[in-house]
Amino acid sequence: MTTKDPLVVFTPSGKRGRFPRGTQLLQAARSLGVDVDSVCGGRALCGRCQVLVMEGDFPKHGISSHAANLSPLSETEQSFSQRRPLPAGQRLSCSARIEGDLVIDVPATSQVHRQVVRKTADTRPITLNPVVHLHYVEVREPDMHDPAGDLQRLLEALRREWDFGPLRCDLAVLQSLQAALRKGEWRVTVAVHAGSQLIGVWPGFHDQVYGLAVDVGSTTIAAVLCNLESGAVVGSAGAMNPQIRFGEDLMSRVSYAMMNPGGARQMTEAVRGALNTLAAEVAGAAGISVENILEVTVVGNPIMHHLLLGIDPVELGGAPFALASDSALGLRASELGLNLHPGARVYTLPCIAGHVGADAAGVMLAERPDLRDKLTLLVDVGTNAEIVLGNRQRLLACSSPTGPAFEGAQISCGQRAAPGAIERVRVDPRTLEARFKVIGSELWSDEPGFEASVAGTGVTGICGSGIIEVIAEMYLAGIISQDGVIDGGLAKRSDRIVATGRTFAYIVHRGAVPLRITQNDVRAIQLAKAALRAGVQLLMDHMGATEVDRIRLAGAFGSHIDVKYAMILGMIPDCDLSQVSSAGNAAGAGARIALLDSASRKTIEELVHRVEKIETAIEPKFQAHFVAAMGIPHSSEPYSNLRKAVQLPAPKTATAPRPGARGRRRAGA
Repeated sequence: MTTKDPLVVFTPSGKRGRFPRGTQLLQAARSLGVDVDSVCGGRALCGRCQVLVMEGDFPKHGISSHAANLSPLSETEQSFSQRRPLPAGQRLSCSARIEGDLVIDVPATSQVHRQVVRKTADTRPITLNPVVHLHYVEVREPDMHDPAGDLQRLLEALRREWDFGPLRCDLAVLQSLQAALRKGEWRVTVAVHAGSQLIGVWPGFHDQVYGLAVDVGSTTIAAVLCNLESGAVVGSAGAMNPQIRFGEDLMSRVSYAMMNPGGARQMTEAVRGALNTLAAEVAGAAGISVENILEVTVVGNPIMHHLLLGIDPVELGGAPFALASDSALGLRASELGLNLHPGARVYTLPCIAGHVGADAAGVMLAERPDLRDKLTLLVDVGTNAEIVLGNRQRLLACSSPTGPAFEGAQISCGQRAAPGAIERVRVDPRTLEARFKVIGSELWSDEPGFEASVAGTGVTGICGSGIIEVIAEMYLAGIISQDGVIDGGLAKRSDRIVATGRTFAYIVHRGAVPLRITQNDVRAIQLAKAALRAGVQLLMDHMGATEVDRIRLAGAFGSHIDVKYAMILGMIPDCDLSQVSSAGNAAGAGARIALLDSASRKTIEELVHRVEKIETAIEPKFQAHFVAAMGIPHSSEPYSNLRKAVQLPAPKTATAPRPGARGRRRAGA
């Protein structure tokens, strides 16, 4: 090479070098370590190596969008552009050759380790570096004079064309290899897992490889389908966890396993069946076969984690709440009965403690409190709330048994979030009248056209976010006292407050089946939020903190709740409301990060080892914190930050419209 050789500069990396004329751009990029993607190995089949010509000598005559310092458009590029037109100024780096000085931009879509923005409030980017990669190779044909087998010649081609070291091979690949080679006329695409294992083979060129990120919750299961080559989300679906029929909360499912021989196996079969159904659903919606799904990442609380793996969760039912394993696991999908590609693998994120699972690890991976100076509180709100408190100096975690009330279960008019469910509620403090919005309509119930807009679904119940709002609004309107008692004396002012035996209820919607909040509903929410708040307070005690700087609410429920109402109810500690926000399904986002960025797996495995685990079941202060947290928003905390944004009612004692009501209130309390 001489100094007269053309200079090529690649952006955005800034890497540069001189290369002889006629050097392939892709070869030049790789020799400099420039990040350029290619599945087909430079054969102009995949189109992933496109680059943009930024500077160079352009022809003086004629119209051209390409620099003269590059070779003319090749036949392979012309053939490719007939299938998928090349944008103006872009070339396939595997076909274009250097003829002079150039500045070449490698767009994000052509980078192997490009970043994909996660579509949540913080728009944290994800580095695209999946554990599964596709490689197209041309294998030399068998020769009577060379006894090498087909696999050996395939491995030789992978070493020659892709610079692989030793590779292991799945039996399923070996069983289908000969047919694939001959059908593809000695050209095949292989899937390599973690740079060390052949897990799939297809005849000819194949560029469809997908992964599934799954959050197995106690109440709901959510699955997101991603294209592992682009990082794009191509489908998502959710379903109720069919294990609910064995018990609404975690401990009832452990009890079912204890009391019924084969009960754990039944629950394992149920959740695996649900995962297969979801995989087929998202694949069908994306127009692909489930056999194109080669990688699955899973998060879930410890009991869901164990049941999915076919491990009896009985040891998690009592102290010391021992996990079978707290490490991340890499398994074959077939071992879990998942009907995906024969070589598909499953990665389960590590658990933190006996009641703080891989879902909490997923939240940490998505939110990274360890990278902040501010004291951050992460709350994954669900049947079993998992709580993380910390910053770059220290991390603590615990769980709290909130039960399914926040998700609509155990509430007289509660239902899952679906069209027709009330999700937003406002109560007029003067008239005590309610207005609301339902899922599937943008109109409030007191706006013209509302009845027509919900004619298809009706008003069917109140989902979790609506339940939080209506009880908080009832408190703000004075309908319930700080200790959670519905004030029957207000029945004189509004016919929405009605007697129900020895207690009272508030009618939210007068339909064919009235939807109302009963005293028992209020108590169920109080018990759930007190358990959550007590768990948070324990972590603050251990941290030596009197306040937190930042709060993120995660989980399917946490993503839809209005954070202001969560604080009014006292689910979370007092904090500047501008620093309180929803993290969406952060556990699921963590599973997606682990799916798309293989390096993040080591990150979370190391991070989990830093976490200090607090067991609420054996903490002597838990009961005292629980009792104090029964008040709305709290029996003793002033909530001064909240009072700056919301006018909270003065403490009052509920009254009843007739003698003897005090005894009735105690009975309903």
